[in-house]
Amino acid sequence: MSSLSRNHTATARKNRRRKVLAIASGGSVLGIGLSFTLAAWTDTEWVFGANSAGDGPGIGTSTFEVQQSTESPFDTFVDAETAPGGAVSFSPNALALSPGVSTFAQVALRTTSDSAAGTLELQTALAATAAQVPGVDDTADALFNVLDVRVATSTDTQITCDATAFNASQPGVTTIADGSLSGAAATATQSLAAASGSVQFYCFEIRLADPFTPGAGLEVDDYMGRAVAPMWQFEATS
Repeated sequence: MSSLSRNHTATARKNRRRKVLAIASGGSVLGIGLSFTLAAWTDTEWVFGANSAGDGPGIGTSTFEVQQSTESPFDTFVDAETAPGGAVSFSPNALALSPGVSTFAQVALRTTSDSAAGTLELQTALAATAAQVPGVDDTADALFNVLDVRVATSTDTQITCDATAFNASQPGVTTIADGSLSGAAATATQSLAAASGSVQFYCFEIRLADPFTPGAGLEVDDYMGRAVAPMWQFEATS
């Protein structure tokens, strides 16, 4: 073999060796890369529902609260949410009714200073028991069941609570109930502005019909000397 051939063969062997070493070296680098993988960067962000100033809770519920005043000049309002409720005082002849005689009482309602707006709906009267109102004396609700009621209402203007409240002589006054005490409810609802923004006045008239007709199995004498205490609920809705 000539010296030229020998040199060519040796050069080829060296090139092959370099390739093998290069591949082996690359494999080593690849192996390191597979064994030591870098983790990805992470981050999080949070937000919360805040108030307009950004320093407190921003979502909540409103409040709704109605109060009553039972004595003129109707400037002191209180809560009375359980029966029998606040005492509305009827006119002095109320405990001495005779057929054809009426007696009157008034109450005012409004929302509290931090309340949402709402509506009122007067419910049918219920008869208080002696346990609820001491002095009630009306066996089987006999007197309660033969009494009649009328209710007039007005917004923001105190009613002159007498017979004139029911004959359209007082501007802005509307009759919302008229019938038997045990059956008559309001025929309409009334609105209350938020934050004590309006006052709703109610005038109650209780009367004993004339001519008077006793209930079944009873005589006129059976109604004398009895005492009743009707209770009314105002259903308030916001």
